[in-house]
Amino acid sequence: MAYSNQLKTSKRILMGPGPSDAHHRVLNAMATPLIGHLDPEFVVIMDEIKQMVKETFITENELTFVVSAPGSAGMETCLVNLLEPGDEAVICQHGVFGGRMKDIAERCGAKVTHVEAPWGEPINPDDVRKALETVKPKIVAIVHAETSTGVLQPLEEISQMTHDAGALFVVDAVTSYCGTTLKVDEWGIDAIYSGTQKCLSAPPGLSPVSFSDRAVEALLNRKTKVQSWFLDLSLVRNYWAGAKRAYHHTAPISAMYALREAYRIVLEEGLENRWQRHQRNHELLKTGLEAMGFEFLVDQQYRLPMLNAVVIPHGVDDANVRSRLLNDYNIEIGGGLGKFAGKLWRIGLMGESSTPNHVHILLSALKEIIN
Repeated sequence: MAYSNQLKTSKRILMGPGPSDAHHRVLNAMATPLIGHLDPEFVVIMDEIKQMVKETFITENELTFVVSAPGSAGMETCLVNLLEPGDEAVICQHGVFGGRMKDIAERCGAKVTHVEAPWGEPINPDDVRKALETVKPKIVAIVHAETSTGVLQPLEEISQMTHDAGALFVVDAVTSYCGTTLKVDEWGIDAIYSGTQKCLSAPPGLSPVSFSDRAVEALLNRKTKVQSWFLDLSLVRNYWAGAKRAYHHTAPISAMYALREAYRIVLEEGLENRWQRHQRNHELLKTGLEAMGFEFLVDQQYRLPMLNAVVIPHGVDDANVRSRLLNDYNIEIGGGLGKFAGKLWRIGLMGESSTPNHVHILLSALKEIIN
């Protein structure tokens, strides 16, 4: 039977919306022998990871750690801990993932005011301002890098008006983290979450999060229990509280080894250098695709460098091209989501997958397939 054979997968070139290629140092780290998740040596590893999360988020927030689950759980961690039944929330949506935040907020029993922008465009700050004139929300939540559309959302103006309204500013940075400028403290972000499999280039399954002192105060003043036991920060935070940590769950030890090594690689390169590298490779891809007649969905000033939403030309078969890329060239790119299914390609240049070589390989393959 097939499963009697040793596991072996194809060697793919990962250029979709995630995961991205992982450095061999990250993969090797996962083979490090297991130790107990409360072993003093693992306590040190957790403390190191926590510090590296703070450095890469550019924050001094004490409540900064990694959720033992993927980015969607990071989203839930932020929302279920900050929202109680009857709270008001302004949720901004310009793609799939803003819609997920809205769904979770409603499941928390919050009264949601929905601010929308057309898919492929950023949220207009004036629309947020108008919403804040009619409600007094506990949070305003927005996606920094909308993976479904390739939009990079400016944050600072909306952050300021959120604080002026007395609300907490919650940000989805799953795709932007470690790939473009992101400054948690300077931009006044109160709660933020990300994932490990995109520009961080670690295996999927973990979610870095951080909470400001204002957000922690809101947690401490809750009147009801958090609806999720596993994600309840009043419990989880004690698991990350240094040598005296309290058992909460068994951390994914091998994934933590890999994440630690991925962070070491990021910090060796330097955040500014990493942001610039992603931008350079985006420009290289843009030049090559436009020379072939392709167009981008998003205006240049709001375009993500690590997730390129490319309009599929008339007469080009989406499924056929992506199938040939995968089967003939071992290249994975993503298709469109929601209303853009069959109309867009989502081409990732994330972390270890953001190199000139990745760009040239893809352009060459597309020329062979389409011409």
